Amino acid sequence: MQKFTSIFALWGASSFARAVSFQEECPVTGVPIIAHSGEPVGTEQVYEGINMYITGNASETAVLYLTDIFGLDLLENKLLADSFGRAGYLTVAPDLFNGTSAPGDIDGEPDFNTTKFLEEHDKEATDPIIATAIDFMRNELGVNKVVATGYCFGGRYTFRVLAEGNGVDAGFAAHPSLWEDTEISAIMGPVSIAAADGDNANPPEARARIETLLLDNGVPYSMALYGGTMHGFGVRANVSDPKQKFGKEEAFFQAIRWFNAWA
Repeated sequence: MQKFTSIFALWGASSFARAVSFQEECPVTGVPIIAHSGEPVGTEQVYEGINMYITGNASETAVLYLTDIFGLDLLENKLLADSFGRAGYLTVAPDLFNGTSAPGDIDGEPDFNTTKFLEEHDKEATDPIIATAIDFMRNELGVNKVVATGYCFGGRYTFRVLAEGNGVDAGFAAHPSLWEDTEISAIMGPVSIAAADGDNANPPEARARIETLLLDNGVPYSMALYGGTMHGFGVRANVSDPKQKFGKEEAFFQAIRWFNAWA
């Protein structure tokens, strides 16, 4: 398969035009396609015991939104899911933590044990939740294709759902964490990655490792590095900082263009 070797994402003219048209033709009057504040516009539904946040209109291709450790309790996650909905993709964000997501201000919660939290929400616990969400999207919502977008914790699961037989056609991951080499080597579909230059979870050597693994794998891929950003910028950027705001918004359109091109 064709390899994409640049660390910067390269987009076709047609994909760019489609993304621009989404900005100009947003169906919600007066609301920018990317909302950094405000009230969520989606609904919640329980399927097979898993709560799902659903947003956007019916579409043949739908977005599986895989959150960071702050889950659906973090307003920014629902607002970003809504943004995918406004971009024309029915979007489903499952509660990956069954109501036990990490507190929004971890530093302000001295009793919160990150190590224990991650042990409780390991791949054995998380994979079945995501499989239930994909089943819901394909068999209850009737979508033809599923694409995945994942952030931090969820970024790793973008890699995992792109393995053969998991029912996802293309994926995007922003500042993925806790990933393993074998998970990237097992990817079978097109994948795009947004990285932060100030990400301690993915320092330069880790980013280089991802690129090497993807080159060896041979699937279509792209990687974009955003200056002036830190781990979490794809969701929790400080939008009063122009560099962080640009990074968050550009990473969003990176995902949209990738899905337009490969789904």
